[in-house]
Amino acid sequence: MTEDQNHGDVVVLIDEDGTEHEFSVLEYLEIEEQVYVVLLPEENPEEGAFVFRVEVDDDGEEVLTDIEDDDEFDRVVNVLESEELEQ
Repeated sequence: MTEDQNHGDVVVLIDEDGTEHEFSVLEYLEIEEQVYVVLLPEENPEEGAFVFRVEVDDDGEEVLTDIEDDDEFDRVVNVLESEELEQ
């Protein structure tokens, strides 16, 4: 899933097969000058949330990409978990 179609409370992502999936935006967060977004699938929320890196393409549009680096993913999860504990 790499394409961000909407901004706001609901984001529509298009997967590799061209199928649209709606997600609720739970949170945007910035870690070390990199922005991430936490999304919850509208169709199947019990699946749990997904975390994507927010990047900007050559046209200035936001694009969501998978976090492929395990250390980076763990860093984001640790920040999210520490925020959860503070609430």
